[in-house]
Amino acid sequence: MRVDDELERFKRRYADRLSSELGDKSSQRSSSGIQTQDYDNFRKQYLPRRLSWYEKACNASEKLFRISPDKKKLPEIEEAIDICHLKVTPAGVTSFSFLVPVFIIVLSLLLGWMLPYALTSGEYTGFFFVIFGLLVAASVAIPLQKLPFFLANSWRLKASNQMVLCVFYVVTYMRHTSNLELAIDFAAEHLSPPLSIDLKKIIWNIETEKYDSVKESLDNYLMSWRNWNMEFIESMHLIESSLYESSESRRVNALDKSLKVMLDETYEKMLHYAHNLKSPLTTLHMLGIIMPILGLVIMPLVVSFMSNVRWYHLFVLYNVVLPLGVYYLGKNILSTRPTGYGESDISEANPAFKKYRNIIIRVGKEEVRLNPAFVAVFVFAVLFLIGITPLLLWASWGECGDYVVAEDSYRSTSIMNRCDLGKDQQVKFSLLDYRDELEDKDGSKVRTGGKIGPYGLGAALLSLTVPLAFGVGGGLWYRLRSKNVIKIRKKAKKLEQEFATALFQLGNRLGDGYPSEIAFQKVAEVMEGTISGKFFELVSMNIQKNGMGVEKAIFDPHKGALVYYPSNLIESSMKVLIESSKKGPLIASQAVINVSEYIKQMHRVDERLRDLMADIISSMVSQIKFLTPAIAGIVVGITSMITQILGNLTNSLNEVTGEAGAESSIGMSGAGFISSFGAGVPTFYFQIIVGLYVVQIVYILTVLVNGIQNGADKLNERYLLGNNLIKSTTTYVIIAFVIMLLFSLVAGALTSVT
Repeated sequence: MRVDDELERFKRRYADRLSSELGDKSSQRSSSGIQTQDYDNFRKQYLPRRLSWYEKACNASEKLFRISPDKKKLPEIEEAIDICHLKVTPAGVTSFSFLVPVFIIVLSLLLGWMLPYALTSGEYTGFFFVIFGLLVAASVAIPLQKLPFFLANSWRLKASNQMVLCVFYVVTYMRHTSNLELAIDFAAEHLSPPLSIDLKKIIWNIETEKYDSVKESLDNYLMSWRNWNMEFIESMHLIESSLYESSESRRVNALDKSLKVMLDETYEKMLHYAHNLKSPLTTLHMLGIIMPILGLVIMPLVVSFMSNVRWYHLFVLYNVVLPLGVYYLGKNILSTRPTGYGESDISEANPAFKKYRNIIIRVGKEEVRLNPAFVAVFVFAVLFLIGITPLLLWASWGECGDYVVAEDSYRSTSIMNRCDLGKDQQVKFSLLDYRDELEDKDGSKVRTGGKIGPYGLGAALLSLTVPLAFGVGGGLWYRLRSKNVIKIRKKAKKLEQEFATALFQLGNRLGDGYPSEIAFQKVAEVMEGTISGKFFELVSMNIQKNGMGVEKAIFDPHKGALVYYPSNLIESSMKVLIESSKKGPLIASQAVINVSEYIKQMHRVDERLRDLMADIISSMVSQIKFLTPAIAGIVVGITSMITQILGNLTNSLNEVTGEAGAESSIGMSGAGFISSFGAGVPTFYFQIIVGLYVVQIVYILTVLVNGIQNGADKLNERYLLGNNLIKSTTTYVIIAFVIMLLFSLVAGALTSVT
């Protein structure tokens, strides 16, 4: 034992001397090496906020009341936690899933029964919100236990969406430099989270000496994809095998084969996904859109016979339960999506573009930046205030605030206050129209002395601005936040589409013996008038007029060509050019030509995938833009007509009953018929519920369409949400407004004849 101590001391002493004499180069793997602290900072910066909140909630729950999970499920939970890079324990996850339902139950008892019971001095007997709270608590218990797996699947979806590019970056780098660790570092630098976090974790595990080699660390990471993405594992194993090939040709063939395997398997899996997608989407469309909206048609008749049904019951069903169900079904559909192509938000990847999330107003040479939130909140507040005007009028002036348009004995139209309405005047148009509240008592309906409303056509039309507030306000927020950034990315995407041809020509010029500085100028002249030509011309101008080198002309943070064309694909291609040119023009030429061929292959497969999804996407887009708003608008118009007819019939039968007397057969039958009706749900609230449901469904379907077509592309998702929310909500409001006016005239004509 003493000998071992002496040997350890001897080894440490000479290791320290070597470090001091030669310099500590063990931690300097490369100029771009990743250190432990770098990974931690990177993780904190790019880990989604919802995951950080979930971490804090789980850790707090574990401290408050620790519950250990089932030992059989422990390895699965630990794997899911590790995939998401969460710093929580399985016990914290289990404790959180137990405490949240308990909190919901206590909150529903407090707010749904105890507080109303105390405020009404023991007269409140409703248990709807208590029962609803119990159902919610029971329904969230299991999903909260499975939340780590749901987050892991979401992480896999986002990461798998970048795997084709990951293999492309690794292969591109290893063609000219056969170093796996540097290649993974190169891919991590150009990819966006979450896959970049995974790749940095691979290097981090070597830095912390958890694994002895990059191959061992990579193989351990690949094991987490064994049940999800075998083509990625096969491709990375082919890349690893290239390190052991004896000849250069066999090494290059292995690298080319790895990218081909990734592209071919991606296309095949996406083909099966597209074929199997029709049935789940049809189910989602019928259960989440068609049946709920068509069910609203008969809802006025149902609630008229059920006087205890209130508008908030429908609100809970249509604006809480159904949207959550549709969202859950949609997420399940997205969770089965295989590897694809994903775009990153350049404003997140490059802090210099964050300013374009704002509204930029140019005043002379200065730029004034306005946060889109101010515009969105202002529009929302104005529209929402207009929508709740009927409630404010009733709260301010009560029944006297029920303004009407009346017809006097001379058939002239006048606007007046309800309290000023004479006996010889008939109501033609009512703004509020509050009716007597009825309740069941001994088999008949009696007045409680309260008022329900507003039932007036004016209130119903004004209520259309409430869903408009949510749709237009939210749409402006998403659209203004993404409009400038998406323009920059679209310009870069146009360059990417023709960049393969430009790279091929650049490679040929380098192969002819031209230095890089002249090769850029030659290609710019040949491709004059194209976006690629403008890019190469910008590089050439930086070299000739600004005296920059090739690397600075491309990558300079202020005047470099990439400032105007932010694209990871173009940036990585140019870095390959810079690195390979250090080994000679012929090697640089071959590297650039190979990159152009890879880009062509990826673009070819990407176009095939878009063709596969074309029918499904077009169907869903038509639902978002027209079908759902149109159906909902017609339903609201029909509901408004039915409610108006039932209200007018009730008033007319009341008059008939009063004139005929209690003993006449007409009076008895009229009274019996009247007693079967309740006041019903006011069109004011009914329309708001339907309108909000349209906004929610448009939001969910837009997220689903973007996820199916583009994967986890948050920038494009925000842009689509901005467009769809504004257009679809406006379409719904216009259709509902026209239908309500027309059907109101029909209802007035029918009841006047009756």
